[in-house]
Amino acid sequence: ATPMSIMVATGSGATRGVLFRDASAIENFCKVDTLIVDKTGTLTEGHPSFHSVIAAQGFSETDVLLLAASLDQGSEHPLAAAIVTAARERGLALEPVTDFESSTGIGVVGVVTAKKLEGNAKLMEQLGIRTETLATQAEELRQQGASVMFLAVDGQLVGLLAVADPIKSTTIAALRSLTDNNIRVIMATGDGLTTAQFVGQSLGITEIYGEVKPADKLALVERLQREGRCVAMAGDGINDAPALAQANIGIAMGTGTDVAMNSAQVTLVKGDLQGIVKAKNLSHAVMKNIKQNLFFAFFYNVLGVPIAAGVLYP
Repeated sequence: ATPMSIMVATGSGATRGVLFRDASAIENFCKVDTLIVDKTGTLTEGHPSFHSVIAAQGFSETDVLLLAASLDQGSEHPLAAAIVTAARERGLALEPVTDFESSTGIGVVGVVTAKKLEGNAKLMEQLGIRTETLATQAEELRQQGASVMFLAVDGQLVGLLAVADPIKSTTIAALRSLTDNNIRVIMATGDGLTTAQFVGQSLGITEIYGEVKPADKLALVERLQREGRCVAMAGDGINDAPALAQANIGIAMGTGTDVAMNSAQVTLVKGDLQGIVKAKNLSHAVMKNIKQNLFFAFFYNVLGVPIAAGVLYP
């Protein structure tokens, strides 16, 4: 079906774009009672900035940043982009990366200067690389709301990098409106549980899932649907696509990836969560109007057809 673009005006007079893929999305939106939200790019700006780097013994912070940025050149993730930007701002000459592989929700690997690099906590766990020496510092950074990524070279931990992503200015008000509309809000993110809890609790979200992979988000949607919930999923990345496609209503941020938007039934053009509230109100209004029209059409035909058939003919 050809998508329909519906512009919804805010009270300030500014316009917010809500793009419905088809009429069924408008019809079903008013039934939503549960919303699952990703963190990066959905609750937050999606434009993270570099926070800090901590080197393991025997390595320098400059070495860790240079290696991590060289590896992350092959990644499209916003957190990776922040690390690459920080290295270039410091005048570091990045090395070329080869044999780059990215496992969504797990981590990245590649070869830089003949060394095999692995990045991200999940990957360290899978490969059995010990991270205990920097565990305390990592936890402190997570408690500040930063996302932490470990870096290993040839199977040895060399350091960690932290990236912070500010919360969107409209997020708190949007979540409050959703709660007032009796919508159950759940946060599911690939970030560490400590970081997820810090961000979620600061926003008043009580159901929080951290360190979730794309398959975990999909399983969460399916479980809620089996419980009889009408589930909406809001996200902006490739790792959100399976859950967006499975949800009763998939909601993509217009500031996110094309894969996410192609998997969703609704796109918030400006990536503003307030659009969810407006879309739900619009759905209610449209369905109310349709029901009124059907009632009057039925009432008109009940009276008009017998008259047209001659019931009042003398």
